[in-house]
Amino acid sequence: MKNLLTLIAALFLLAQPKARAQEADSIPKHLKWEFKAEKKGEKEFVLHFTAKIDAGWKILSVAMGDDELNTRIVFDSLAATRAKIVSLTEATAPQEGYDSLLESSVKYHLDEVEILATIRFNDSVKDLRGMVSAYIANTTEVYQEDNLFTFSADAAGNLTGEQGGLKANADAAASLKREKIDMKNPVMRVGGIGTEGQTNPWFIFLLGFLGGLVALVTPCVFPMIPLTVSFFTKSAQDKKKGIFNATMYGFFIFLIYVLFSVPFHVAGLAEPEIFNNISTNVWLNVIFFAIFLVFALSFFGLFEITLPSGLASKADSKANKGTLVGIFFMALTLVVVSFSCTGPILGSLLAGSLNSDGGAWLLTAGMAGFGVSLALPFALFALFPNWLSSLPKSGGWLTSVKVVLGFVELALAVKFLSNADLVTHWGILDRETFFLIWIIIGILTTLYLFGLIRFPHDSPVKKLGPVRIIFGLLFGLFTLYLIPGITNTKYARLKLMSGFAPPMSYSWYGNTAHERGSVEPDVINDYDKALQMAKEKGKPILIDFTGWACVNCRNMEENVWTDPEVHDLIKDKYILVSLYTDDRKKLPEDQQFKYVSPEGKPKNIVTIGDKFATMQTVNFTNQSQPLYALITPDEQLLTWPVAYTPDIQTYADWLRAGLEGWEKVKKK
Repeated sequence: MKNLLTLIAALFLLAQPKARAQEADSIPKHLKWEFKAEKKGEKEFVLHFTAKIDAGWKILSVAMGDDELNTRIVFDSLAATRAKIVSLTEATAPQEGYDSLLESSVKYHLDEVEILATIRFNDSVKDLRGMVSAYIANTTEVYQEDNLFTFSADAAGNLTGEQGGLKANADAAASLKREKIDMKNPVMRVGGIGTEGQTNPWFIFLLGFLGGLVALVTPCVFPMIPLTVSFFTKSAQDKKKGIFNATMYGFFIFLIYVLFSVPFHVAGLAEPEIFNNISTNVWLNVIFFAIFLVFALSFFGLFEITLPSGLASKADSKANKGTLVGIFFMALTLVVVSFSCTGPILGSLLAGSLNSDGGAWLLTAGMAGFGVSLALPFALFALFPNWLSSLPKSGGWLTSVKVVLGFVELALAVKFLSNADLVTHWGILDRETFFLIWIIIGILTTLYLFGLIRFPHDSPVKKLGPVRIIFGLLFGLFTLYLIPGITNTKYARLKLMSGFAPPMSYSWYGNTAHERGSVEPDVINDYDKALQMAKEKGKPILIDFTGWACVNCRNMEENVWTDPEVHDLIKDKYILVSLYTDDRKKLPEDQQFKYVSPEGKPKNIVTIGDKFATMQTVNFTNQSQPLYALITPDEQLLTWPVAYTPDIQTYADWLRAGLEGWEKVKKK
């Protein structure tokens, strides 16, 4: 547990497919492959895999048989159904000798190797994809080097080999870049992607500030306030100097938390879609679920989470210097030693910011709010030391705060598991199950606040204070509010939970959202079918770029689309197609390809989400969801697209402007 923060950072990187690819690309390659195919019969080929080997390295031979370190040719799942490897040999016999690093006799090649794979197709000659998985070694290290390949079939039944697992496909690329959609010349100049689609940074700052206030009343931080302020005011040569030192101490706390967001700005510049990938990545959400579960158990007193003790010791040793550098390290020491209490709150802030539109700047705003809130008391109490006497004494109430935060962390853990479930369609956390778990957590929190249940480390509650009673009533009322969410009635909508809980269609009671006033898409994840339907019915199209884990998307669907006027406009006047940009279901393998942007940047289109996220970006120059666009059946843009628009009248006016544009187009 002491290395939890390091583990979080590592898992964060590993959870990102792009990050993994970049990491793999950064590993030096010691094999340079060429691929070609030689036709031996109607359905039989010899595939030639020729590699130049860097000096000082050797490649282990395929002739090592079933040894775990042998070199292999591996077809992907689709290719494996099309053809089978009849034989695998090498053009020249391998050398053989004892390897001191592997402590065994090995067969290997130096300088160059040519592997010959005789294959036979089961039916017609088709494309093949796969990987050469080779073990290479020198005198000090051995590791596996994988290189992807593609053999492309032409009309004459010949194969051409090339590097890489996915190939560029002009026709598929054209299906993403819709040339008729002209963002500069809509029929009606209404709407526009603007700040209405972005989460307000000041709102995130306020959430961060409130998170800092919560952190202040935890056992890791609260006792530090009088101790630290007293240290500065008493150890300084004069009062002015003490106030200056305490103020700088607060400023450095603020600065350290803001600096935590800098790596995310760098990541965003490298890959603009990374924040959408982070918020919808299945395994990252599962990791957050596990981390928040650990945080909750820690708050319940089962164990304590701390950063490595060496880190705190190093920071503390440098804090002894009576300079600005020393004050900085005093602030860093506070950040480190208080991690067991602030970590879960920061984790919530991190996850919440990266799940919102705005990316790294929202995270910076949240961290700034957290830092200001945490730093402000140290400066204020230094300016007004008499206020220290008004602070409540440390005691059992701090432990109660941690336990309540543990219940909150438990509820947030369920939210992250729900995100992963929605994206993958596992079906383990439908809407009512989500609410049932939250209701149980709410009941337990309420009982704890009223002293009806206790943890082993808690002191008996002799008297309920007014603050405890107020929070107990608030948790109890909120729990009562959640109960209709598990019913199949009109009261199940729970507008306060829109976007946080799973959508109403993800339900125990089946896909009955339409019975509760929601708008069901005419088409899901099939843009071409929507175009065809629009032409047949003579209606314009409402494109809904959405996401399974998109909070603002659910807010629009459950609070704006349910308005009678908006509902009727969409259902009666438009063909609604919802394109899920975070859908992790893989496309059929013959539909996967490499898309090369106009700027020459390649991107692998493997999943449904990859396809529609790229389609949104290249046509509408926007990566956030929700995004709404109105087009004719011939793909003429009727108005400028809009993003998150919670004002019902504004959204209805935008829909009517699209219909006005459609009438103008029909008259031409």
